[in-house]
Amino acid sequence: MNEADALEIVHRTVATVLVVSGPLVGAAMIVGVAVALLQALTQVQETTLTFVPKIIAMVVVLGLSAPFIGSKINNLAQFVYARIEKGY
Repeated sequence: MNEADALEIVHRTVATVLVVSGPLVGAAMIVGVAVALLQALTQVQETTLTFVPKIIAMVVVLGLSAPFIGSKINNLAQFVYARIEKGY
């Protein structure tokens, strides 16, 4: 294995991590902004109020995007195992 092969594996791994984490981070960000806006409008500054809706939204999004996430991780694993099998 040379540097180009190692960099390709690292590049695909980082890209997969970014794609896989995107839906969860996006959901948390959207819910966080909505809750912050609601808190600003009602002047209720409860710290735990921000965590519960985010967790619920992330669990829902994780359940809906699990096949997509699994396929992306499976594709990465097959790529890496194919490289191991070839010996480089």
